[in-house]
Amino acid sequence: MKVLCVIPARYASTRLPGKPLKDIAGKPMVCRVYDRASQASLVSRTLVATDDERILQAVREHGGEAMMTRVDHPTGTDRLAEVAASFPDVDLIINVQGDEPLIEPSLIDALARVFETDPELKMATVKTEIKDEAEQRNPNNVKVVTDQNGYALYFSRSLLPYPRHEGCPVYKHIGIYAYQRDFLLEYAKMPSTPLEEAESLEQLRALENGYRIKVVETRAKFVGVDTAEDLAKVNAIYKNMGV
Repeated sequence: MKVLCVIPARYASTRLPGKPLKDIAGKPMVCRVYDRASQASLVSRTLVATDDERILQAVREHGGEAMMTRVDHPTGTDRLAEVAASFPDVDLIINVQGDEPLIEPSLIDALARVFETDPELKMATVKTEIKDEAEQRNPNNVKVVTDQNGYALYFSRSLLPYPRHEGCPVYKHIGIYAYQRDFLLEYAKMPSTPLEEAESLEQLRALENGYRIKVVETRAKFVGVDTAEDLAKVNAIYKNMGV
């Protein structure tokens, strides 16, 4: 199985302009993501997909691989599909967000492995348990519920499940995805669906069209960079790591 890891990186950011090029312990953030993603043992190739020449040059100067994509893609899925169309020999596309400089390489491998055990699977993603009540109710944290075999039943910005009884955990959806390449190209062409538009969550399009999404659970802690405060926190973590 040939696996391509794609890191989308747009220069524009409302809260942190130029986010992919922000410094983390002496390297641009996008290069930190690239380095960690490249450590995944099941990934054949890692690539940054960007719409900005500055990001392209930064990755290449770092020794990484990058390609320019169109600037007018309405969604991240469309940008990913443009990359997939350029790599017909790839079996699996794994999408790692460009603002996750602490991504665990082992988690990328775990996503790839579920396709080895289920050849009919089209799509997979990640969840992690959240126990803080404020975090559970925060609509910016997307929640997911799954069946007993680990396949997604629903994703929502609302609290899921409703806490009528104690003891049922709440899981946050982590926006790391893996797709069979052929399915990704088909998925990107599907019209948006009512639940997708209501929740503003692209993955609901797959569920509404009858496709299963495997959800891998992780205990890894994520510090995505959306603000200057997040950036300072990640820099402190890297300083402690000594890398």
